[in-house]
Parts: sequence; C-alpha cells; structure tokens
Amino acid sequence: MTAKGTFETADWNAQPPYDERDGVSLGHVTMTKTFHGDLTATSVVTLTVASTEVAESRSYVAMERIEGTLHGLAGSFVVQHDAVSDRGEQSLRVRVVPDSGTGELRGLRGEMEILIASDGSHSYVFDYRI
Repeated sequence: MTAKGTFETADWNAQPPYDERDGVSLGHVTMTKTFHGDLTATSVVTLTVASTEVAESRSYVAMERIEGTLHGLAGSFVVQHDAVSDRGEQSLRVRVVPDSGTGELRGLRGEMEILIASDGSHSYVFDYRI
C-alpha cells in the first residue's frame, strides 16, 4: 500500500549543544508534526544532530512516534530517521521500527519518503504493509 499527503512541523526546541569542539557541534532537538492525507496523525520527533563548520555538511538521527489513522486504521508506530547532508548532497531514510505498531497498525512495516518543495512545504510518500 502507498499513503500520500502533507505535514507541518512545529514546536522546534533546540537544546544547547552537549558537545561542541573543533568546529563540530552535537545537540538534541525535539519537534512535533501534524500529518494530513492518507495518514492523519500527530507525532513527536526527538533528533540528535551533528553540525560542522561546512554549512552543507551535517547529519541527524531521530526517533518519531506517530499516532493517528493510516488509511482509516487507528494506532501508533515509531519511525527511525537517518539523514546526511554531504556538502549539500542529501540522503534520508525513514523506516518503521519493526513491531512498533499498536492497535490496528500492529505488524506495520514500511519506509517513508519525505519531500520538501521549493516553497518549504513538506509532503510524504509512505510505502507500507501490515
């Protein structure tokens, strides 16, 4: 199955870096998301971010608990993010943590693509199976 829609982020809360030296900074950020479309849900995201002196070279890993409905099935699940920007060349992988689904989403597996338009708006394409 494939779910598509948009989402907004809010409540970006960056903590002071917990390690900062030699031009590399490590820190934590939390934020919330609201999903629309085939996935109608809210989430809380906890990120660990690494920034370097090169503005286009950075990375983050994150865990995100999503709760709501997916094509009408109610429950929650967790996704894991792995993102790298290597001098502007970006890669991002967002996949469901196995066996993290609850309610009608128990057994959910899948991977989500996040798209950012030139105007800054966000959308997703979520390929999944239950």
